[in-house]
Parts: sequence; structure tokens; C-alpha cells
Amino acid sequence: MTDTHNTNKANGRPLRVAFIGTGGIANAHAEALRQQPGVELTAAIDIDASRSEAFAAKWGVTRTAADLAEAVDGGGLDLVAICTPPSSHFPLALGALSHGLHAVIEKPPALSLSQMRELEAAEAASSGSLSCVFQHRFGSGAQRLLALQQSGVLGKQLVGTCNTLWFRDQPYFDVPWRGLWDVEGGGPTMGHGIHQFDLLLHLWGPWSEVTAFAGKLARKTDTEDASAAVVRFESGAIATVINSVISPRETSYLRLDYENATVELEHLYGYSDHNWTVTPAPGQDAVVGLWAQGEDQASGHAAQYAGIIRSLQGGEPAPVSIRDAYATMELACAIYASSVSGTTIARGQIDESSPFFARMDGHLEPWKEEEALNA
Repeated sequence: MTDTHNTNKANGRPLRVAFIGTGGIANAHAEALRQQPGVELTAAIDIDASRSEAFAAKWGVTRTAADLAEAVDGGGLDLVAICTPPSSHFPLALGALSHGLHAVIEKPPALSLSQMRELEAAEAASSGSLSCVFQHRFGSGAQRLLALQQSGVLGKQLVGTCNTLWFRDQPYFDVPWRGLWDVEGGGPTMGHGIHQFDLLLHLWGPWSEVTAFAGKLARKTDTEDASAAVVRFESGAIATVINSVISPRETSYLRLDYENATVELEHLYGYSDHNWTVTPAPGQDAVVGLWAQGEDQASGHAAQYAGIIRSLQGGEPAPVSIRDAYATMELACAIYASSVSGTTIARGQIDESSPFFARMDGHLEPWKEEEALNA
């Protein structure tokens, strides 16, 4: 198996990147990658030639192609950024691995736990690797909090709140590929709140069980437009997780109560250090001084790509692998399974025998009753 990581490190040439899909989110990837040393923006891939050409001209990309095979035939590539609608993430990631390429996948990385397992197997058989975009892990605030947790200065994890309260009007869902189980995999639980509760899981570790409700309260869509869950962690801590796209005052809010401090983060689509607040418990004022140390690194694609490129150039696996992301996807799936079945779902319970393993709604077409009431 060829180690492309070490090859890049040894010969010192730039890491050659292709973009699959050149719509809106691809610009965030291009801007982030252009900030990284030792990277060449090599190919723009899109079935719409005019769009790929405009993207290439904007970002200084060397050439365009209609598909990945054409781009590979046109010259060597090392890394692809998959920036397409969710239903295409899985087949495109498989295609990249079949060419021995590394790939960065926008969220959600796949539409089901079954697809996640298939990607794990394909990655194990390839010289390429996969990295999932969960950029909130990479801001300095999250990294500082993780270090303080590990030092023990915060004490035990106790109670948490994790809210993604956003607003999307009906025309947003009227776009043909939105709000469909087969195309997006779910509603705000999969497509919006997943970033915030991924950060929660990254900080607080493995979850053990979840009880949830979800529904279609205000929008005409096949998926939910809101969900609410109570999550218990292996540590014993308990958190609530709310995901909504029907909330007029938009916010992304994380509150984590420890024995020795409350740590809060409020932002919308990304954060820097000024978005965090630390409130010490009585007699624990030293925690505030410890928090104030270190430089401010905003969350976002640039922060995650810095880690990805550094790892690949050094011959190391890129951060947020498919295996790393599985726990986050499993929680999303468990929220759906609990809300549809009316039962508490344990981590590991959804396996090949479960209808929710192959599709987040279990092919059960939930919330038809709400749709009829709201018609």
C-alpha cells in the first residue's frame, strides 16, 4: 500500500488539491486552503463547466474537469474536498478512496450508519484517508477547554445545554434537494445542529443513552424541523440537545456546568475566544486566569485545514476520521430512532438488525400526522 503521506513529506512538493462541487461551500474550502503553506489548488470538478471555470478563475485553480476520473487523468492529485449536496458525499468519498486519494467530506459525511461503516472498510483498503468537516473542534476555545478538563482543574462534568436554534423559511425547504431523507439524511438534527453536538461530544466524551422527541412543527418538509433530546454520558453527566430551524432569534449555544465552573459559548456559525464566558464556582476564581492564557484561534474551515494539511504533510492521519465521526452520526441516528420509536436508545444499540441503521427515519415515514395537522 503506497503511503502518499510520506511521499509528500519526502519530496517536498505541494499537496495538490481538487474541489468536487464548486457551489457556495466550496468557496469556504478554497479560502481556507489558500491560507495553508505547501498547498496547490489544482482542479475544480463540476458537471456545470461554466461554474467550475468561474470558480477556477476566482481562486487560481489550475484546471477544470467534469468528474474525478477526468481530473485524475489530467495529472496527479493528493487531496479532494467534497463540497456537494449530502447524498453524493458517500459515493464521491468511495471514488476518492478508489484512486488512493485523501478526501475531506462536508457534513454530514454520509446519510446512514451503514454508509459510515462502508466508508471505514473502504478506507482500510485504500492508501487514501477520509476527514470529516467538524470545524468547531479546532477553535482555540474548544482546545483550551479540553486541556483544562484533562488537567482536572474544572472538576467533574455535571449538566450541559447544547442548542442550535436557527431560522430557515419555507422557500429554503422548497429547493428540490432539501428536506428529503434520501438526499439530506434528515433535517436540522443532521444538517444544522450536528456541528454543535459534535463539539459537545468532542468535549464530554462518549454518550451512553438518549431519549428524544422530534417533529414537523412549522415547515412543509419530509424531515423534522425541530428535535429535542436528553443525553446521558458515560461519565454520568446529563445534557439537553435542541436542534431547530424554526427559531426567529438565531443562536448556537453551549453551556457546560462543571464542579468548579460554568463554561458558556454563544455564537452563530463560528466562534473566537470572545464568544466564550467562564463563571467560576465560589472559591474557584483561578479558573478564569487559566482560561485567559493562549492566543485566539477562530473556529472554521481554516483552523481544521491547518490540522489536516499539517498531518498529511507529516505522514500522519488527518484529524476527525470516519471512525471519529461515527459517535456523532450515531447520536443523530439515535435521536431519530428514539423520537420515532418512543424509547430510550443506548449507544451501540443501532446495528445491522435495526431499520435505522440503513436510513435515519427507519423507512417509517414519521411525522405524517403533524404534516396533516399543519396542512
